[in-house]
Amino acid sequence: MNADQPPDGDQLLRVLSALDNPHRLRIIAALGAGRNYVSQLAREIGIGRPLLHMHLQRLEAAGLVVGSLELSEGGKARKYFEVAPFRLELSPELIARAVRTLQGGGAGPGPDTDREPAEADGAPEPPRAEADAPTEERHEKHAEHERHAEHAEHAEHEKEEAQ
Repeated sequence: MNADQPPDGDQLLRVLSALDNPHRLRIIAALGAGRNYVSQLAREIGIGRPLLHMHLQRLEAAGLVVGSLELSEGGKARKYFEVAPFRLELSPELIARAVRTLQGGGAGPGPDTDREPAEADGAPEPPRAEADAPTEERHEKHAEHERHAEHAEHAEHEKEEAQ
């Protein structure tokens, strides 16, 4: 995410989605103090590495953190992460500009549109539940992915306690 210019619609959705999780907020807060490698960051935050990796991938895809692979003195590869410079100020105007750039079909009619979608082919607008189906499916897939990651974290924690 470029700190100097406002995000487009899809980037805004990725950033807001990435920030919509307490673990990811904690990760950004911890990395705000300085870069860190995955194992140490997992210990500091108190979550397992598989769950941390999943959250770091979401943050990296949104442009909020940057990862780099480095070799330690002992020759072991470590992936370090740091916060990418970003600044996000929300306003109705920024959201209105961002909506006009959405690529996923969510832009809807805007000031640059001559007519409503229902006028285009004379068909009535679909019921709201049908219009939101792709978004609901994405949210369900995201929730399922997070449940799987939390289960993996729990299993890892039980394994560590058993040792």
